[in-house]
Amino acid sequence: MKETYQTRTRMVMENLRTRILSGELPAGAPLRQDALARELKVSRIPVREALMQLEAQGLVKFTAHRGAVVTALDSSTIDELFYLRALLEADTLFHAVDLMTEATFVDAEAILAEFDRALESGTQVERWAELNHRFHATLYRAAGRPQAMELIDQINLSCDRYVRVELLFAHDGVDKAEREHAQLLTLCRARRKHEAVVLLQQHIAEAAASVKRILQAGA
Repeated sequence: MKETYQTRTRMVMENLRTRILSGELPAGAPLRQDALARELKVSRIPVREALMQLEAQGLVKFTAHRGAVVTALDSSTIDELFYLRALLEADTLFHAVDLMTEATFVDAEAILAEFDRALESGTQVERWAELNHRFHATLYRAAGRPQAMELIDQINLSCDRYVRVELLFAHDGVDKAEREHAQLLTLCRARRKHEAVVLLQQHIAEAAASVKRILQAGA
C-alpha cells in the first residue's frame, strides 16, 4: 500500500510540476486538493504529499486562507540559489576533472549533439532544460561524490523555473548556453580544471544576472 501511495504521489507531483514549469498553472493559481484528486483520479493523500514535495522545491506555498498556491518567480531568491549552485557545482567539477574517463566525454558529447538536434527541430524549452541538467550532471558524476550530487539536484530543482526563463526569454540564451557547454567540455578534456571552474562560475553567474534582467523587464 505504501508503495502504491508513493507511486501515485510521484505521478501527481510530476504532473503538477510540469504544468507549473510550463506556465499552464501560473503564479498565484490555487491548487485545491479535492479538485486535483478528482481530476487525477487519486485520493487526497498523494495530492497533499505531492504538494508538500513541490513546496520543498519552491514551486508551491501553503497560505493560511487559500491553501496551496503556485509561487511567483522571485528575483530576491536568485542570488542565493545561484550562489549555492556555483559554490557546489564548481567544487564538484574541480574534483571531477582528473577522474573523468573517455566514457564521460562520450556521454557529454552525445548530450550536446541532442541539444543541437533539439535546437534544429524547434523543441520547446522543457527539452532544453532537461538536456542542460543532464550535461552538467554527467561531468560532475565523475567526482564520485553522491552527497554533493544530491544537494546539487535539490538546488537545481529550485532553480529550474529560473533556468527555463533564461533559456526561453534571454537573447541568444540557448545558443550561448550551448557554446559555453562546448567550451567547458573542451577544458575538461584537456584537464584544465582551474579554467573549467572559472568558466562554470561565470556561466552560472551570468545566467542569474540574465534571469534578473528578464524578471525586472516583466517577461
